[in-house]
Amino acid sequence: MVKSGKIFFKFVSLLIHSEKLNTFLGTYECKVDAKGRLMVPAPLKKQLGNLEEGFVLKRSVFQPCLELYPMPEWNKVMQKINKLNRFVKKNNDFIRAFTAGVKMVEIDATGRLLIPKDLVLFSKIDKDIVLSSAVSIIEIWDKNLYESALDNAMVDFADLAEEVMGNQNEDEDGIS
Repeated sequence: MVKSGKIFFKFVSLLIHSEKLNTFLGTYECKVDAKGRLMVPAPLKKQLGNLEEGFVLKRSVFQPCLELYPMPEWNKVMQKINKLNRFVKKNNDFIRAFTAGVKMVEIDATGRLLIPKDLVLFSKIDKDIVLSSAVSIIEIWDKNLYESALDNAMVDFADLAEEVMGNQNEDEDGIS
């Protein structure tokens, strides 16, 4: 009885402390209307799961695109940021820049997402856009800027792949 109780406790503990790895797959081309609304493609909407929780839309740190965070993913990021000491100027400056232009958004009943005007301007979104999976978030790009970024990245991708992933060890399943 005691042994099975310990096993049950470990199992429950694993369930409570394990974080579900939510990853997205795919790249989707769409159009944005004059009001900044886009129709979320059905395969992506299916991957987004529980739409009631909402999303956070923000400027990308490194690229002229937007990042769409499902609320659980945004909360994970905010937990990390909340640990920063706000009395350190660099931390405070980072927090301000990271959260600049952040908007809570929802996908409406018809499957549309409204991109606020200031974020449309930041990302230079015109009419044709690309929704691109980026592990646990979705990047929203102007199509021309996306293709340009891909072209620029492809030049050095082999070297980048080796540098970033070349030292990764095999995982527990023997997959590398």
